[in-house]
Amino acid sequence: MIKIVSSGFDPFQEVHAYQQQQQSLAGKYGATNLFIGTMRDLNEGDSVKGMTLEHYPGMTEKQLARVVAKAGKQWDFLDSLVVHRVGDVFPDDVLVLVAIWSVRRGAAFDASRFIMEALKSQVPFWKKEILVDDNSRWVEKNTDGY
Repeated sequence: MIKIVSSGFDPFQEVHAYQQQQQSLAGKYGATNLFIGTMRDLNEGDSVKGMTLEHYPGMTEKQLARVVAKAGKQWDFLDSLVVHRVGDVFPDDVLVLVAIWSVRRGAAFDASRFIMEALKSQVPFWKKEILVDDNSRWVEKNTDGY
């Protein structure tokens, strides 16, 4: 499942609710990998007090679905959940959740990392940072995830 949300969300509540809805997973998975990304108050050496995340509705979800499908061809996992925030966000706000359920941990770890790295480099999200001096700038490149 892929969700784009415009308000804050609790990633643990999202995972719990999704698992409750997916009764077909019960007893089948041995690993659940969660990646939770939050907003930092620093980027490229500058203090950041907020950010606006924009996306291209419809296209963003389709590209995310392609990324998840590609991960599914490379790693054997049972299910996935990707939730991404858009709109105005502030330091410590949750921005993204990637959850993977698989029989074994290796596939869960690897698929989660692949999805997150592809999300950062291939999916149409745009970030405009508000610096502490009230200047703003578009983020032109994503930071290295490693």
